Amino acid sequence: MKSSNLIYWITNVLFVIGIFGAGNLVITEFTIGNGCPKFGAVPACLIILICFTLPLISHLLKKWNLIYFLFTGIAALIALVASVMQFMDTAECPKSDSGIPMCYLSLLIFTSLIILKKIQLNYVNYK
Repeated sequence: MKSSNLIYWITNVLFVIGIFGAGNLVITEFTIGNGCPKFGAVPACLIILICFTLPLISHLLKKWNLIYFLFTGIAALIALVASVMQFMDTAECPKSDSGIPMCYLSLLIFTSLIILKKIQLNYVNYK
């Protein structure tokens, strides 16, 4: 398998993991409430879900790299701020089933998505 194909499929897997995680939080938020922190009246998990969905569309269509980087960047920044606040005990991120704060996982996934896209674009440009 070529490196570009491997990167493409790893990116797809990260998107699926992220969409399921954020999607479950959104469902919890709208059915039970208090599933995730809010920015004003908007649940952060809904923003993160959108930040997974729009870059996924960009990735699958293989265009609109600006949209990809804009939304993954916004989400990475939100996850970074939330992670710092979680670490300093000034906020509480939702936890995964294994007890890991999901803001840490989001930061890891979005950072990975940004790095993988950059590698993929560099690979295409060097071909």
